[in-house]
Amino acid sequence: MEKICVAVRVRPANNEENGNGTSWKVEDNRISLHALGTPIAGASYAFDHVFDQDCTNSRVYDLLTKDIIHAAVEGFNGTAFAYGQTSSGKTYTMNGSDNDPGIIHRAVKDIFTKIQMRADREFLIRVSYMEIYNEDINDLLAVENQKLPIHESLERGVFVAGLREEIVNTAEQVLELIQRGEVNRHFGETNMNVRSSRSHTIFRMVIESKGKDTCNADTSSSDDAIRVSVLRLSMIWHQNLVDLAGSERIAKTGAGGVRLKEGKHINKSLMVLGNVINKLSEGGRQRGHIPYRDSKLTRILQPALGGNAKTSIICTVAPEEVHIEETKGTLQFASRAKRITNCVQVNEILTDAALLKRQKLEIEELRQKLQVTLI
Repeated sequence: MEKICVAVRVRPANNEENGNGTSWKVEDNRISLHALGTPIAGASYAFDHVFDQDCTNSRVYDLLTKDIIHAAVEGFNGTAFAYGQTSSGKTYTMNGSDNDPGIIHRAVKDIFTKIQMRADREFLIRVSYMEIYNEDINDLLAVENQKLPIHESLERGVFVAGLREEIVNTAEQVLELIQRGEVNRHFGETNMNVRSSRSHTIFRMVIESKGKDTCNADTSSSDDAIRVSVLRLSMIWHQNLVDLAGSERIAKTGAGGVRLKEGKHINKSLMVLGNVINKLSEGGRQRGHIPYRDSKLTRILQPALGGNAKTSIICTVAPEEVHIEETKGTLQFASRAKRITNCVQVNEILTDAALLKRQKLEIEELRQKLQVTLI
């Protein structure tokens, strides 16, 4: 059992929105709300990590995501996603810049570096890139694949049917596919952001590996089991968790027409995500039914929330006084997510040869133990 790792990142203050100055103070792994230099009672939150406005993407990746990426190469499912209101730094955290690449860029590079170090295993990597726009799943690598359905099977778990998967051999290939997918994403202008993401996006890597055959007569050093891990890197758009469909959100974004319709779908999926997080954070059997199926977003993220995956969540917040309510909503979401526990294990597919080999090894170990007991 393993708890979800939750971190908060405060973006640099925007002078145009500064008002009376920044409202949040970061000390170690705690973030507190201040008003006119005096802390407001009760508005203080502690997490696994809290990154201030001077923190780089490199540090965020090393402390929050690197271990998940390395574990994915060893056969563990992994998920890292950014959550926060519009214009709080999600895209910068995940995509970064030329001078400071984000989590996705660093993860891709790191995976291939780790694979090159594993001379004892053969790897096959497949990638896909999707968005959830107005509660429809669209393939960002194949624009003709729209409104794709979600299915579930014993072999594959939860998956999106019809989603194109590209086999890749280098980090450069993966990054080129991501750039191609970015062109097909839905963006729009709001009062808070000139280029606002209007959809949730999920970048997915499936990493398969198998031990290499050796010429050594001792076949116990070789294992025919195939490890299959799924790595998900996501950006979840969040406007206002406290008042999901309120007039305050509309007033800030200037939403109307298409933007308003997009916002309603975004808020619906976020409300379901909040409900899922609330249920999972309660723990025990009393939490009852988990409403994963109420939204496409939570259905796809089901393995990462209370399932079989190492999961990290980076919640991005804006420090300005005008965004206090949105930031408090994000921090409350993060606090609940911090209480969720996943059951993490290596994913292996045993071939008949691998199963037979393991049974022979177990029999041999039992025979040796029996001989020692008889002596």
